[in-house]
Amino acid sequence: MKSPRDILDLIHIDDYSSTPKYKQLANSIISAIEEGKLVKGDPLPSINEVSYVLEVSRDTSEKGYRFLKDKGVLDSVPGKGYFVSNIDLKGNFHVVLFFNKLSAHKKIIFDSFIKEIGEEATVDLYVYNNDLTLFKRMLGNLKKEYSNYVIIPHFIEGRDEAFEVINQIPKEKLLLMDKLVVGVEGDYAAVYENFERDIFNALDQARARLSKYHTLKLIFPDKSYFPRDIIKGFYKFCQQYAFDHLLVSDVLSEPMKKGEVYINLMEDDLVKILNRVLESKMVIGKDIGIISYNETPLKKFILNGITTISTDFAAMGTSAARMIIDGSKRHEEVPFYLTLRDSI
Repeated sequence: MKSPRDILDLIHIDDYSSTPKYKQLANSIISAIEEGKLVKGDPLPSINEVSYVLEVSRDTSEKGYRFLKDKGVLDSVPGKGYFVSNIDLKGNFHVVLFFNKLSAHKKIIFDSFIKEIGEEATVDLYVYNNDLTLFKRMLGNLKKEYSNYVIIPHFIEGRDEAFEVINQIPKEKLLLMDKLVVGVEGDYAAVYENFERDIFNALDQARARLSKYHTLKLIFPDKSYFPRDIIKGFYKFCQQYAFDHLLVSDVLSEPMKKGEVYINLMEDDLVKILNRVLESKMVIGKDIGIISYNETPLKKFILNGITTISTDFAAMGTSAARMIIDGSKRHEEVPFYLTLRDSI
């Protein structure tokens, strides 16, 4: 039987991780049980000891223990503290998620992933802010082995070298989400968008509405993590159907005229477009058209509705979780939808 002090060495708190610290504490104990490092009856360090040694709040320690007690992993005796009460754990998935950023859409992916994979799985989340160097450091500093590595691979700098880092992950454990990466080899799982074809098909579905405009402008910031396949699909559509078109890096400095449609990728750019149109006294859906990437509930109500083109983020998270559960190595494209509203 291990002493409570020895057990503290099995608990890892990573300040880089976006997983709540109480959940990291709980996940570490679950991993130790599954690896046979903790057995039934082993006493746990006190809440005060955990707080002091791991430099976390008492509330965090207490919440982690309470989470495990609610799952039936730990029990407690007044005056004696917590101990391992169950080693027959159902969960056998230890998943690490690497998200390029946090956003409303990433939350949809995360929530649907967690719902599908089930609470018995342990999931750690890291956010690398589109930075390949930070991603590489986070990957190298992981304190434990995971059964599955799920990556949304959007990088601003060094994107051409990303495949070299990702190829270090065993392919039987790898799942790429949202985007394929050229150069990643082997038999691995993927659930992704076909960016070039998706924007082409969405604009094609909106062609009847777009026909009253003469120019389409895609707002694509110079330093952007968005795949350039979006630009390819945009150009292909405009050239095939004889629309004047332009790639815009800064919407604030771009002249705005009647008969133009603006397609934004970033939410900040949508706000800038709306402000400029309102200041110009032009009418959205008549003088100026707007199409926005990524459906959100508010876009249904803004100025009688903003037309959106968007992947199914919930389906993406669900499919990724299902692939892990099934042990599948298939590649699956996520549905992409046009939602027509009065902005075009």
